[in-house]
Amino acid sequence: MINVAQIQAISFDLDDTLWPIGPTIERAEAALHAWLTVHSPMTAALFSSAEALRDIREYIRVELPKKKPELKHDLGAVRLEAIRLAMYRAGENPLLAKQAYQAFYAARNKVDLFSCCREVLSALSARYPLAALSNGNADIQLVGLGAYFKVAVSAREAKMAKPDSRIFDLTAQKLGVHNAHVLHVGDDATMDCLGAWRAGMQTVWVNRSDALWLHDAPQPVTVSSLTELLTLLS
Repeated sequence: MINVAQIQAISFDLDDTLWPIGPTIERAEAALHAWLTVHSPMTAALFSSAEALRDIREYIRVELPKKKPELKHDLGAVRLEAIRLAMYRAGENPLLAKQAYQAFYAARNKVDLFSCCREVLSALSARYPLAALSNGNADIQLVGLGAYFKVAVSAREAKMAKPDSRIFDLTAQKLGVHNAHVLHVGDDATMDCLGAWRAGMQTVWVNRSDALWLHDAPQPVTVSSLTELLTLLS
């Protein structure tokens, strides 16, 4: 059970907790491909090959942290370098990579919120300071939810990613409360719930797919929607 009286702040995961990430990335990749088709057609052709794209992404995923360890958890930097490498391999100007990435990133921040998301955040932000805590690279200001959050913590900024307990520690510090007084809400059983539990936080698992809890740790309180979360905390 959740000890509501103990909660002084709430942290939220973003992707697949406040909005579905699959359709968002599909649209962003389509926007990137459309930009490349006009400005770097040979790169667009290369990106049309799933095998070539996997090869480039895997290469960047492995090699970039070796050269720049500080970028290990920076998904934006990884994608930017993948675009740059694709342009180089396609024989086009890699200096265009930043413009191409901007086309992707603008679309990446156009999300379709889950039902009642804005209403739930509005109600909870009136009662608690809220934090956005994500391994992804969405910008809550560009998404349109910045008004509800006191702080935002990303894996890129923290140089570490969930489920590392240190990123939860950092979030609590930015909120100005002890870990035990933070409720973390997320969809990923391992990254969100197990990570936050190990950091000494209370957790709520947003389990929309009726997935099974497969960890040895105690199963967190589970909801199937953000509306249920609001009801739970009321």
